[in-house]
Amino acid sequence: MAATAARTDQTPEPARRLTGAQIALESLIREGTETIFGYPGGANLWLYRYLPEYPQLRHILVRHEQGGAHAADGFARSKRGSVGVVFATSGPGALNLVTGLATAYLDSVPVIAITGQVATTAIGTDSFQESDVIGSTMSVVKHSYLITRAEDIAPTIKEAFHVARTGRPGPVLIDFPKDLQAAVTEFNYPEEPIRLRSFPPPPRPDAARLRRIAQLIREAKRPVILAGRGVIISGAEETLLELSHKANIPVGWTLLGTGAYPVTDPLALQMVGFMGAGYTNKAVCDADVLIMIGMRCDDRVTTKLDSFAPRVEHLIHIDIDPAEIGKNVVPHVSVVADADTALRELIPMVEPKREHEWLTQIDQWREEHPVRFLNHNGLLQPQEVLEEMYSRSQDEAIVLADVGQNQIWAALWFRYSRPGLFLNSGGTGTMGYAFPASMGAKMANPDKTVFCVTGEGGFVMNMQEMATMVENNIAVKVLVLNNRSLGMVRQFQDDFYEGVRSAVDLSFTPDLVKLGDAFGMKAMTTDKLEEVGPMLDAALAHDGPVLMNFDIDPLANVYPIVPLGKGMLDFVEAE
Repeated sequence: MAATAARTDQTPEPARRLTGAQIALESLIREGTETIFGYPGGANLWLYRYLPEYPQLRHILVRHEQGGAHAADGFARSKRGSVGVVFATSGPGALNLVTGLATAYLDSVPVIAITGQVATTAIGTDSFQESDVIGSTMSVVKHSYLITRAEDIAPTIKEAFHVARTGRPGPVLIDFPKDLQAAVTEFNYPEEPIRLRSFPPPPRPDAARLRRIAQLIREAKRPVILAGRGVIISGAEETLLELSHKANIPVGWTLLGTGAYPVTDPLALQMVGFMGAGYTNKAVCDADVLIMIGMRCDDRVTTKLDSFAPRVEHLIHIDIDPAEIGKNVVPHVSVVADADTALRELIPMVEPKREHEWLTQIDQWREEHPVRFLNHNGLLQPQEVLEEMYSRSQDEAIVLADVGQNQIWAALWFRYSRPGLFLNSGGTGTMGYAFPASMGAKMANPDKTVFCVTGEGGFVMNMQEMATMVENNIAVKVLVLNNRSLGMVRQFQDDFYEGVRSAVDLSFTPDLVKLGDAFGMKAMTTDKLEEVGPMLDAALAHDGPVLMNFDIDPLANVYPIVPLGKGMLDFVEAE
């Protein structure tokens, strides 16, 4: 009897039989998911039927699927190593995710979108709320899956998380027919590691190429580093700082790279490109060795390609995605690798040096072309609001900016003395991104202050998420820089379209204090500089979300700016 009992103890437990919906929720837990942003509908109700059985999964009911996608993006973007998760139903629900997925795709954010779909027997029949979600999202996701068998649910979810996280991160969509959500099958979560030829782990950096880069740094007289979001994704901020200090190389950054390098460091430049600082653009145009790390070299950085870094003798590009190497700017030396790994292996090869003449020249340009603003008319300037906000950030608050003038002002006045998180929609320039994304960022970082900087145009695009914030007491502090217009479009029309203003007037904007009251959200407003600081202090003291409206100078503009159709060199030489 004893021997028989021993054999019985060693017998594996039989696999549990669960519904497809339960298997999906169990699989999400095994992948470390704790928070889901979502919206129920007819084609995903089996997921919601079983969701209450899993209290370890916190579900946030958003008020629009686009808000859910942006919230999942903000969650993942603000917490290194995490993956955002969003649920939506079929048809219009799934299609409302497209803008959010596109935003995450271009900015390399790992998001898993699980969409309900009509039953497998109805796919292709134009049934109620059916849409070709796979086809509609193909260009804005890293990969997508249509589940066709209940046995594939767990392996698909595990593989989707692997794809979202591996190499250059990105969003993955899983289309989940409702009959398979209800189907019952054995649950066996795959334990073996995922190996996919199309999504391999990033390669080790080529040692010979790193030695060549070290040699070029040693020989350089006018070196410059440009940092993109890849530095932040890989956690390479401190490594970048060590490299720049060892070789005394000044560092600039892209819009998405804001926060990768301490702005107050003596070697810090500023943002580069179309709306970058004049002295950064001058340094790039005069550099003999330019090292680009974790960046796409898109047109907002390069402006006209033929005028980007015209005097460079050796262009170096380090990026985890081989598709980005040579896509826009052809480098002389390239390394395909994770930024942090590449820099860690490069540093021991680099010799300490200092090019005094070059650094002195950059200091002179910084004095001649500072990032500054003037207040000639006594009206509240956006930079004055941001200076007050950043003075209360303590180098650690997470700042999310929307799109437009507010985005550039917030980026140029980011003043952290150590690396920090500045999040925005850089690739797609999605208006309405920051407000729902700030919900996700706060939920991922409950102990950090989260500021959302937006304009009145972008804010109203997703203002329905005020209900989500209040219901869940998500304590984001929202600053609306209100100039009663689509400010960036108005500036472009004034400067580049013969001064003809068309369809930019937002004078009919809701009273944001009354709107806050309607949603039960603390709200305040001012147009006076002396009230900005006290208003921010009151917002920070309040345990909950706060909406602050700042009526700013309606003619405040973003400068410097490379004129449309011109190149960086044209602009620099005209300065």
